[in-house]
Amino acid sequence: MRFVLILVVSLLSLTPARADVIDDALNAAASYLAAASPQMAADEFGVDVSAYRDALTLGSFTSRHWGQSLAVDVRRSGDGGDCARFAAFVTSPPQNGAITLSLCPQFLNSGTSGLRTLTILHEMVHVVAGPNECRAMAFAARVEFLATGGFTPVDRYWQANGCGGSGFKLPQ
Repeated sequence: MRFVLILVVSLLSLTPARADVIDDALNAAASYLAAASPQMAADEFGVDVSAYRDALTLGSFTSRHWGQSLAVDVRRSGDGGDCARFAAFVTSPPQNGAITLSLCPQFLNSGTSGLRTLTILHEMVHVVAGPNECRAMAFAARVEFLATGGFTPVDRYWQANGCGGSGFKLPQ
């Protein structure tokens, strides 16, 4: 199933193969969410699932967290800054009616499609519900689990962010 993504995407400088990597990851994340949604509450881990779906599939949403309607600006970023540490990151707070999801070279050049999908699921939580890493990991793992029956182990990242005492849980 292919989802129409109406996103403000800076893809003009990408080669077709790299644009396809982004498109494939966004569509896979939307497919996971569509499969998981019937089993999810309207609010999961403090994430408004309807706003999350709109951000992921429409590129715009109304956020309780940010208190406004926003566009999602998905763009490719260079090697410097936060890309030295991350495959992707969200710049917050929103500016000029948009929140930016930056995809770094390591998102485009390495890893599996499954890791790219999980990265999109994770970063979209930051887009919709703010910077809490534990929330983003728990929500992304739940969507992946409900969609596929399993989830990518994130134990080291979970521990490094002190999520054990956060109140958020990974699927069991």
